[in-house]
Amino acid sequence: MSVAACLALYGFAVAVLAPKLLRSVNHAGAVPHVALAAWLGAIASTVLAWAIALAVLIIDIVTHPFSITPRHFVDSCLLHLHDALIGRYGLPVQTGLLLLGGFAGLAATICATRLGTTLFRARRNTLEHGRLARMAGRHHPDLDAVVLEVDEPAAYCVAGKPHTVVVSRGVLAVLDEDQLDAVLAHERAHLAGRHHLLLALTRSFAAVMPRISLFTIGAREVARLLEMIADDAAARIHGRPVVLGALRTLAGIATGPTGSLGAAEVGIESRVRRLEGPTAPAALRAKTRLAFVAMTAMATLVPLAAVLTAAIGIAVCAPIPGGGHL
Repeated sequence: MSVAACLALYGFAVAVLAPKLLRSVNHAGAVPHVALAAWLGAIASTVLAWAIALAVLIIDIVTHPFSITPRHFVDSCLLHLHDALIGRYGLPVQTGLLLLGGFAGLAATICATRLGTTLFRARRNTLEHGRLARMAGRHHPDLDAVVLEVDEPAAYCVAGKPHTVVVSRGVLAVLDEDQLDAVLAHERAHLAGRHHLLLALTRSFAAVMPRISLFTIGAREVARLLEMIADDAAARIHGRPVVLGALRTLAGIATGPTGSLGAAEVGIESRVRRLEGPTAPAALRAKTRLAFVAMTAMATLVPLAAVLTAAIGIAVCAPIPGGGHL
């Protein structure tokens, strides 16, 4: 019981603290890889903590009557809960607890089902769009991309079998050769880094639990950071000025359908400001990286240490039947 309570409290603490802490450090994203790891760590640890807490609670309730260990203070709530569930405290209490447990189980099942459905639908739509794009467009061997014969500028990538980079005739008309190569490098960086998987997971969590800011803000921040990572990959090959020129040209256009990754789709203003600014010196990048590591520790490890300390204290100080303490 104490383990489940600690994990639940840990998940709650991270869900409340992490968004404010992580957004307060380096919003411009000078170290997007570290920031991305921080956000994903906070999201993953919260989901994992809540899932394990629920599993531990269910296992404790089911196995408690058969336990051969002494019933300490922490276990007494499980004993009373079990007695209530089997009807020793009367039918109304038993019915109320069963209904409450049923609703909680139904809610957990609905969340898990919605998460799986959202991921499956996103995957199906992505594969279908990639197939249609390859059918409607023509493969350009020099660009290694599918060109759509439409005048509206569009540039994006679609993960699938095979992965597809899509550009429109309008993009070919507005970008020069170097800028076009930078945009293609940006899209290929998304595909090589499997960014679509991270986007699908974070957006699915945000869709299933839209009232939890860790998931909603986290999904937006992860998308923005992934674009910055792809910008950096393109800039290493073609230079920051070329990437910046391509972004300015493509800014404000519709770059792709839902589920795709476009060069100018997310966080365009912060990305342009970041590329316009001077490259941070190594010392500053190291300090910023350290700040993000510290914020991640504060958002994840500190709450975990606090709740584990509380659990150990309860276990050590809990009275044993017949007197004394552990």
